Amino acid sequence: MTTLQQPQHPVLGAVVAITTSLEQVAEANPAFMATDQKAATLLEIARAKAQLAELELRVLATADDVAAESAARDVAAWLHHHTHQRPETLRADLRLADALDRTYHRVAAAMRAGDCNSAQAQVIVAALDDLPAGLDPEIRTKAEETLVGYATEFDPAQLRRLGRRILDVIAPEIAEAEEARRLAAEEAHARKKTRLAMRRLGDGTTRISAVVPDAAADRLATNLEAFASPRRDDGTRTETGDYLPYDRRLGLAFCQLLETLDPARLPIHGGDATTVIVTIDIDQLRTEAGIGNLVGGSPITAAEARRLACTASIIPAVLGHDSEVLDLGRKERFFSAAQRRALLLHSATCEAEGCDIPGTWAEAHHWIAWAKGGATDLDNAALFCAHHHHRAHDSEYLHERLPNGDVRFTRRT
Repeated sequence: MTTLQQPQHPVLGAVVAITTSLEQVAEANPAFMATDQKAATLLEIARAKAQLAELELRVLATADDVAAESAARDVAAWLHHHTHQRPETLRADLRLADALDRTYHRVAAAMRAGDCNSAQAQVIVAALDDLPAGLDPEIRTKAEETLVGYATEFDPAQLRRLGRRILDVIAPEIAEAEEARRLAAEEAHARKKTRLAMRRLGDGTTRISAVVPDAAADRLATNLEAFASPRRDDGTRTETGDYLPYDRRLGLAFCQLLETLDPARLPIHGGDATTVIVTIDIDQLRTEAGIGNLVGGSPITAAEARRLACTASIIPAVLGHDSEVLDLGRKERFFSAAQRRALLLHSATCEAEGCDIPGTWAEAHHWIAWAKGGATDLDNAALFCAHHHHRAHDSEYLHERLPNGDVRFTRRT
């Protein structure tokens, strides 16, 4: 009995022909090519890569049966198992394949012609997906045609910027409103994503990681570059005479920025700039080795304390110094920065029983309410985190000072 052999599909035949042709030049040395031939070859390879990438995407979009044959989650997972490519890259390719197959046929056609590479296609599809859902189909089609045309002139980064403003080009009458909507959405997203974490590494340094809105990052970059201008040559060299890398310049600039903040411009409840509370005799600090502490608890050498004294205040640990009025009585409604520093020396954390929120995050609270005649002085002060400060003013809770100085909260029965 003769078994009928299934004829080879032209797509497979084309790919086999490509690999066969490449095998034929596997040993050819391009060093002996003429310069113009090398240039022509590089351009043809770029075009062929775009065409081959489109062919791969076209097959990917129809290859659900390949995954089903082996019970793989999808064809991206199947390809990862058999070809050991990066799984996240394969998943991105599969998403792009589905988008080109379902919706963006002009982008696919440009790739087939070798006029748009896969990185450009990813950017164009992302820009088109970001257009308003209720947009007129004709405007959406015009946007795709325009961005595909740009692919012959601009790289992916430039295309991304053009894609964000494509409505300005093809539909300026609606672009401003849509830009406002997009910016509002981005700003809301940025607020939700904003994070800052600090982790002590145990070697005298702290790693700071942050995600902030673009506008805040731009302001920070502008401020730091005022200290770390790459055009300046004023001590921006290492001990060996080499120029400091730009990231090190920014790190040093960040430290300078913190030291030059004006404490008078900061909220009283937010604390002070680089004010040093010295826990040793001030005369010893000036002449001998010793240890001081920043507000917040980090120990520093006396030499570092003397350096900071050039740009920041040094407050002796003996409270009631002539230059600091710590007991304001009824003259002031809010606790002063000096009083907060005195409270921090007494309580490194929130004074609520069992609470370990740092005192630098806490708020000064009138033990006897100011409105009821309580004075704004240290004898009538407690340091609470925001949570316990709310409980202190909550009529459903009682609070009492324990013999060890902690404050215990109990719900009223």
